[in-house]
Amino acid sequence: MKLPPASDLLIPKRAPNIAILDENGILIANRGDTGGAAVKIGTLPPYLPKAFVAIEDRRFYSHRGVDPVGVLRALTHNFSGGGAVQGGSTLTQQLAKNLFLTPERTLARKIQEAVLALWLEHKYSKSQILELYLNRVYFGSGAYGVEAAAQKYFGHGARELTLPEAAVLAGLVKAPARLAPNRNPEGAKERAGQVIAAMAEEGYISGTMAKLALANPAKTVRVQAQNAANYAADYVMDMLDDSAGAFDEDITVVTTLNASLQRTAETALRDELDRNGAAFGVEQGALVAMDPNGAVKALVGGRDYGESAFNRAVSAKRQPGSAFKPFVYLAALESGLTPATVREDAPINVKGWQPENYSRAYWGPVTLTRALALSLNTVAVRLGLEVGPKAVANTAHRLGIQSELALNPSLALGTSEVTPLELVTAYVPFANGGIGVQPQIISKVKTASGKLLYQHKGGSNGRVIDPARLAMMNSMLAETLLTGTARKAELPGWQAAGKTGTSQEYRDAWFVGYTSHLIAGVWLGNDDNSPTKKASGGNLPVAIWSRFMQQAHQGVPLQPLPGLWRREDQAPSPALPASESSPAPLPFGNWPQAARRPERPLPPDFARSRAPPQPPADIPNPAPSAHAHGASPAQSSFFDSLFGG
Repeated sequence: MKLPPASDLLIPKRAPNIAILDENGILIANRGDTGGAAVKIGTLPPYLPKAFVAIEDRRFYSHRGVDPVGVLRALTHNFSGGGAVQGGSTLTQQLAKNLFLTPERTLARKIQEAVLALWLEHKYSKSQILELYLNRVYFGSGAYGVEAAAQKYFGHGARELTLPEAAVLAGLVKAPARLAPNRNPEGAKERAGQVIAAMAEEGYISGTMAKLALANPAKTVRVQAQNAANYAADYVMDMLDDSAGAFDEDITVVTTLNASLQRTAETALRDELDRNGAAFGVEQGALVAMDPNGAVKALVGGRDYGESAFNRAVSAKRQPGSAFKPFVYLAALESGLTPATVREDAPINVKGWQPENYSRAYWGPVTLTRALALSLNTVAVRLGLEVGPKAVANTAHRLGIQSELALNPSLALGTSEVTPLELVTAYVPFANGGIGVQPQIISKVKTASGKLLYQHKGGSNGRVIDPARLAMMNSMLAETLLTGTARKAELPGWQAAGKTGTSQEYRDAWFVGYTSHLIAGVWLGNDDNSPTKKASGGNLPVAIWSRFMQQAHQGVPLQPLPGLWRREDQAPSPALPASESSPAPLPFGNWPQAARRPERPLPPDFARSRAPPQPPADIPNPAPSAHAHGASPAQSSFFDSLFGG
């Protein structure tokens, strides 16, 4: 029999807990081996430690670490039963086992446990031993200590535990797996009744308190250990090293997240996938929401954290499709064009590459506003060629895209992969007046003792869009929600703008939309990059975005977008030289019929009264056009064939 060396007879440091809070101090998640912060015994309700003493070690305050009666009973059982020791351990012995020993149940280990318990009683006061015990004991489901257990089973801290709840936790120590209240509520209730009876017998509570506790048993809450908030918590942990550095005690991380918006985002994504995911062949999704300063308010990296912890919001690089086009159009505006500039929507051949519109119909000369709203691919490619892929990439990087972008003609159609987080970040300048931002999720980090380790100081990347072009872009992107591919988006009363995106063969579906209050982006697709069943930016992502944004804007005073352009605000831009690929602009009133809005007014409930359109993939497979240049599709399917991703 060997005891640990004397040098090891120091209380091992408890693994630090990281409590991740939202902007209002609401707990988002705990990180660390224990699952909860350490608590001081003086801050706990008095009946909590007494519940453990009453049921686990009634003579705790009178013995010196070992209860001779309990030891005698255990030894007798051991000699008669063949070696397996049961019962007899005091709270101090249980603590000694947790701190120093292996879980084996042998006579030798039992003697070691008793010796170490005597050492603990010599070294520490009863109150200190109880505090150590309450912060180290295991309560099942990965929860070590009463704080973690209180959060796990009751949804609040140990300081708020009621007497019935305290009785449940005290009774749980005997068999955490068998008596867990979220798995065996009747067994937990019965055991809690035994604890309350023991407390009354010991005089720790009155008979009246016991009756009230038995009449009002504890109720567990459905705290989802594997909920989608863990994606946000994982991102916080990724960013923590850069913010706080090394630490060896419990810390609190105050984030920019809003717990209510986080729950809304999780619910909106999960419900839509549960309802329509199978029909559209979509298994996964992500949602990121930021305020105009770049502070992350909600982040969901997948449908179910328990099934897959891969954080698609920050790590999945996917083709953004037409959701990338705003950077193409901004580069074009910065070259001297305006929203009223007209460009040709017609077949195009770029060294054998022939990008097409989804319907393979072409609308002839169209303004840039209409081309962006309707997500016409040939116009985007023409603009990309006019300004050059390098200018497009520089614009995207300036606004916030971090990923490498391939400098080729297809860049205009969003073929270079990006993450949802960086795409949403790059849309923020459209909403905040043209200022570039860095995504931020950590506001403050401090230790349990109150020492400040980190404080976010704000800052930005400076102006990345000049006010005139910003107003133009907001007007163009607002049209997408009014008459274009995102016309099903609903955010009553608010000026909103954004862009849908659908990648080749419907592998990715996006919508990034914004108001002056909040910017949110939704991605849907499959982890194996398999095609969906025509999931596009204009259907499921827009539905998720609308539900989330409606909740997020409740009670928020209406605010306009920062600048909306009107044609009369600025003289028309100089026309580029006429050529096959870029004809001279035509007057607004001289658009060909196929490029104009319908003459007949649409009913107010048009978006709801028609079947959902099938928006285009950004780069359909090359094929001969189904319509001659400038030909109009059948009047009955005008919008269904025209609108898309």
